[in-house]
Amino acid sequence: MSDKKINIAVAGATGAVGNQMINCLEEAEFPVGAIKLLASSRSVGRTLRFKGDLIAVEELGEDSFKGMDIALFSAGGGTSQRFAPFAAQDGCVVVDNSSAWRMDPDVPLVVPEVNSHAIAAYTKKGIIANPNCSTIQMVVALNPIHQKYHIKRIVVSTYQAVSGTGKKAIDELFDQSRAMINFLDYEKKVYPHRIAFNCLPHIDSFLDNGYTKEEMKMVNETRKIMEDDTIGVTATTVRVPVFYSHAEAVNVETIEPISASEVKLLLEKAPGIKVMDDPGKNIYPLATDGAGQDLTLVGRIREDESVANGINMWIVADNIRKGAATNAVQIARVLADDYL
Repeated sequence: MSDKKINIAVAGATGAVGNQMINCLEEAEFPVGAIKLLASSRSVGRTLRFKGDLIAVEELGEDSFKGMDIALFSAGGGTSQRFAPFAAQDGCVVVDNSSAWRMDPDVPLVVPEVNSHAIAAYTKKGIIANPNCSTIQMVVALNPIHQKYHIKRIVVSTYQAVSGTGKKAIDELFDQSRAMINFLDYEKKVYPHRIAFNCLPHIDSFLDNGYTKEEMKMVNETRKIMEDDTIGVTATTVRVPVFYSHAEAVNVETIEPISASEVKLLLEKAPGIKVMDDPGKNIYPLATDGAGQDLTLVGRIREDESVANGINMWIVADNIRKGAATNAVQIARVLADDYL
């Protein structure tokens, strides 16, 4: 681990993920030299705390990255497309949390537990992409299986927390829930239907093939990260009335013979994973277990009795931490230790 001081910029610092990036840098004892917190003009004048100091938020601009080594972006795709090239031009490596660069063939899409070697390709554009939150937790759990048993097909259904949409969605779930409990009228602003006490099989916009963008992100990103276009992937993504942590019901079919006991042993030894699997004692991952931590939780591991070489499992992770901020900081750590 390098002791070199790294100058860090956080673009979108006042948002939920940006705030968590700052916290994760501090918790990970990242070797920060200077830190620059960037946001839109609306946030100028605010201060955010880092290691006990109050840091003034600056307006994000084309010249914001001079003297910076790494920029953590969580400011939306359009902002990233506009400003990330300026950061790269100034020699600042961008780790971007939006979908803007994920499928660019010259931009590595990285989950450090899975494909940290891909970080080396950052030199092509000076940008590294952070995958979609739901993809991250799934590939952390599935990559060890794929490396040993060769996954043929993945079927995933997600149960995604409202925090994946942002603070307005968190507020909407809280306000709607309170209104319904008190028999009051409620408002719908963020989602097309009520989210309180409901499930919406609709995340992002629908495409011509009947899938949503969120579902196709999981398909395409999984293949890119796991470096295998032969894997069949199909997804149904659902928004549920949970504040933090995404959950996923995942079914995999492998080429090599596989058993649930072998999968449990394999995942217990894999990086970034905690196996919680003792149904007799009601032990399995819950959204409340995942919230606030960086591990990917896996349970309900069992053989699929309807197909040969099939395994079912339940995967939970904090979508704001491992699904976004923590993964970005882990990428930055590899950059700092091995490349800068």
